[in-house]
Amino acid sequence: MFFGILPVAPLQAKSRVYDLKSRLDWGEPALTIIDVRDRADFLFSHISGAINLPLPGLVRSVQATLELDRDIYLYSDRDEETAIAAELLRQAGFRNVSELQGGLPAWKAMNFPIENGFAQVA
Repeated sequence: MFFGILPVAPLQAKSRVYDLKSRLDWGEPALTIIDVRDRADFLFSHISGAINLPLPGLVRSVQATLELDRDIYLYSDRDEETAIAAELLRQAGFRNVSELQGGLPAWKAMNFPIENGFAQVA
């Protein structure tokens, strides 16, 4: 850490939506946001910048594209589904996996940016 200038703490197993938003606001590129819901739900609305990797096939897809030490934020509409996805990735050897508590509903409740279809919503 550079004399306390950077606001980023080590990635926790569970994060608040505010923690992720702070990192995005600081322009931290070394993270990936994964929406584990099905494709239709993702297209309806998702966190800006998230990629869609549904729970079935999640581990295979992540192993093919990300490094084991990549910071990964996972979310769904339900914390239970997010926890399952996180455990699968941790068992596969991913070290920096965080469950976004409250998922998309919590993100929306804070009026943080979402995308739906192909247009961004403020």
